[in-house]
Amino acid sequence: MSIKSTIKKLIPNKLLCDYNLLKLNIKGKKSYKKIEQEINKEYEKIFHRKLNWDNPQSWTEKVNVSKIYDVTTKKTDLTDKYKVRDFIKKEIGEEYLIPLLGVYDKFEDIDFNKLPDKFVIKCNHDSGSTTLCEDKTKINYKELKNKYDFFLKRNYSCQGHEMQYKNIKPKIIIEKYMGSSINDYKFLCFNGKPYFVWVDVDRFDNHKRNVYDLDWNLQPFEITFKNSKKEIKKPKDFQLMKEVATKLCKEFDHVRVDLYYIDNKIYFGEMTFTSDNGFEIITPNKYDFELGKLWKNNINKRNLIKKYFNKDM
Repeated sequence: MSIKSTIKKLIPNKLLCDYNLLKLNIKGKKSYKKIEQEINKEYEKIFHRKLNWDNPQSWTEKVNVSKIYDVTTKKTDLTDKYKVRDFIKKEIGEEYLIPLLGVYDKFEDIDFNKLPDKFVIKCNHDSGSTTLCEDKTKINYKELKNKYDFFLKRNYSCQGHEMQYKNIKPKIIIEKYMGSSINDYKFLCFNGKPYFVWVDVDRFDNHKRNVYDLDWNLQPFEITFKNSKKEIKKPKDFQLMKEVATKLCKEFDHVRVDLYYIDNKIYFGEMTFTSDNGFEIITPNKYDFELGKLWKNNINKRNLIKKYFNKDM
């Protein structure tokens, strides 16, 4: 048995994956050509068709092309879960922000004695690092420190090539706990206008997702998850939510604006430029191309960058 196979047997897959990812994030650099090859492989595996880099037509194709060739400083700032707060204050007002309890450069800076019994901790520069703390007395601080020490070291752009994450300075942010089951409304916007909103239900049990138009009509397509048979009522303040989403998406040819509706009040969630990293599965497949038609982008940066095709990201 080889050393490599022995290590794989002794070390849990999750830990081995984290180690390899961390090694890549700290040291790894890849050319545009290599990144395209990796995305091609994943895209064809999921969608059973080749990704059209030169003339993307579907929504998922355009997300994948844009995530490496249409990245701007503005997108990076709005992806940053800390910096985006300034944008929200300016565009719609501070009252739409979930209260911030603290922001830290390293875990050791957190004074847990000053925090309430319940709070939410996450990083500003990635996705998936959120921890809901519902009882401060039950925290395993050593485990939590190891978790966030790892998150702070990784460059999230290396994981899925979502390059808007690349230049975000990592921080830990702690926000007010707003509940364990809150209503999340994701507005899919194209060319400065929201067109659809989707609602996720039973996310941690039997994840379902309903997609509606802005008149709250259930759509004939699904995005990654099956429709829920439960009745999902339109929020009382849905008109205001549409207005908020419109204000936030006005500068962009494509963005997903996530809003929470908690106790009859609207809160900002996040701005997402690469929903599920460009691998959302649209059923029936033809609606992937219908969504793509709404995105009137003109991604020409790829042709410019191809002159320097072996340049590291």
